[in-house]
Amino acid sequence: MSSAYLGLFILEVVVLFFSMYWGAGLRFFYTDSWYSNEYIILSSSIFACVVTLSNVGLGLYRRSLSWDDYHLLSRIGISFFSAALVLLVVYYSFPEFTVARSVLVYSYVVALLGILICRTLFYTYAKHSKLRKKLLVIGVESNASKLVASNDEYIHRGFNVVACLNLTNAPVMVTGYRVISEYESILSVVQELDIDEIVMALDDRRGAFPMDDLLDCKVYGTDVVDLLTFYEREKSMIDLDNIVPSWFVFSDGFASSGLRNYIKRSVDILASFILLLASWPFMLIVAIAIYLESGFKGPILYRQTRVGAFDKHFDVIKFRSMRTDAELNGAQWAQENDNRVTRVGTIIRKIRLDELPQIWNVFRGDMSFVGPRPERPEFVDQFDKKIPYYRKRHRVKPGITGWAQLCYPYGANEYDASQKLQYDLYYVKNYSLFLDITIMIHTIEIVLWGKGAR
Repeated sequence: MSSAYLGLFILEVVVLFFSMYWGAGLRFFYTDSWYSNEYIILSSSIFACVVTLSNVGLGLYRRSLSWDDYHLLSRIGISFFSAALVLLVVYYSFPEFTVARSVLVYSYVVALLGILICRTLFYTYAKHSKLRKKLLVIGVESNASKLVASNDEYIHRGFNVVACLNLTNAPVMVTGYRVISEYESILSVVQELDIDEIVMALDDRRGAFPMDDLLDCKVYGTDVVDLLTFYEREKSMIDLDNIVPSWFVFSDGFASSGLRNYIKRSVDILASFILLLASWPFMLIVAIAIYLESGFKGPILYRQTRVGAFDKHFDVIKFRSMRTDAELNGAQWAQENDNRVTRVGTIIRKIRLDELPQIWNVFRGDMSFVGPRPERPEFVDQFDKKIPYYRKRHRVKPGITGWAQLCYPYGANEYDASQKLQYDLYYVKNYSLFLDITIMIHTIEIVLWGKGAR
């Protein structure tokens, strides 16, 4: 989360907390309140926590959302509706926390107005260039062109490219940005343009690397980063085009302590056990629907060999959503509007009910709830020959959901696999319990918006 979105998050938590305060104040404006101050503080805390978690789950604090994906009013509406359902469950389970319906309605109105005002102010002032980090890009070829375009589609940009420096008189591939070819020194450019950070984006650094100039800039107080560091920080991905083999060993991350693995496995066991108990009615309904559609014949469950942690094979379990003859001609990618998908399969794939049996895979230890999606051995062998470092994603257990599924749409070819690998590697390098919880909360957004379903 960027500093701008962190500020928005804190501001909206405060607004939600005081919404219950103000809601109660409006309800009892002409009469005496029967709630104590301590009770209102507790109720406000519960209200703020539930609505905030719902907002997070609906992706309202994701900086990487594009305008096409945003749908602010829809997301807020669904978030508030989901929060209301959770609050009703809390009030039903713990009657001592219950508030009057009129207070809750007033609180919701105040909260909705507060959130909309916060968002209006945020998107008005967050666009101001003074709030963005000023970048000087060293390079003008393909790497530089890719960098300057990397944030164009996003709602909030965390940086502003001030200029690109043509260090080696290379052919200019950057368009729409200032290109500097004549200069006294890099430091003089930094001082003149008031640069906050320098990003090295040369296509070939073997010819000329301005060590002394960059060191002068660093001593002056300007940060200097390479493309890998920049993309990891700004895009939460590992740029495949700029990896060297030694980076995996010498970079921070890719370390897995025994305690972290123990906690992750304990959470998987507990959560899968609870979900198996909670989801069996839905699984029974899906099983009956598949059985009826198939004319009381054909398998209900579908088993398929996948590649797990450290290249070990296992059978993933899903509800069958395709015809029984779907792969008579061999392994195939699922396509959009795939005619092999059954009518029941179309529905259960759209809302991810076909993946419920994978909870058993998690309980057994073949998978985790969060991790890279497990691929079929045929595809892994194919990708390993053409995509560098592909098998590095198998350093952790595969998952039902993951960072790549959250950040990239469904992949159906080699290009998509290479793009998703960049997010998988980010997860493998940085995975933690906090990142897992963040991904699981945001998975709600994937299910509700039907992202990636085919």
